[in-house]
Amino acid sequence: MAKASSGTGRKAGGGLARPVTPSPDLAAIVGSEPLPRSEVVSKVWDHIRKNNLQNPQNKREILADDKLKKVFGTDKCTMFEMNKHLSKHLS
Repeated sequence: MAKASSGTGRKAGGGLARPVTPSPDLAAIVGSEPLPRSEVVSKVWDHIRKNNLQNPQNKREILADDKLKKVFGTDKCTMFEMNKHLSKHLS
């Protein structure tokens, strides 16, 4: 049987696993060290849960505290909109 080859030429560590650097506003929540995007999202969710920032009537809605307002640019957003706001603060 012939060996299967990926043939894509891609290297591991790209996409979601590639470390990104948070902006100063986002670093106030996740720290200033480069992190994979998935870890940034995880730390933001930790902040949301720790500070009880989910709307009790609609768990998909995030009620921003002072730190998140700087990242989101608004008082609230949905969990689906959150990634759009986070991407503006990652380089």
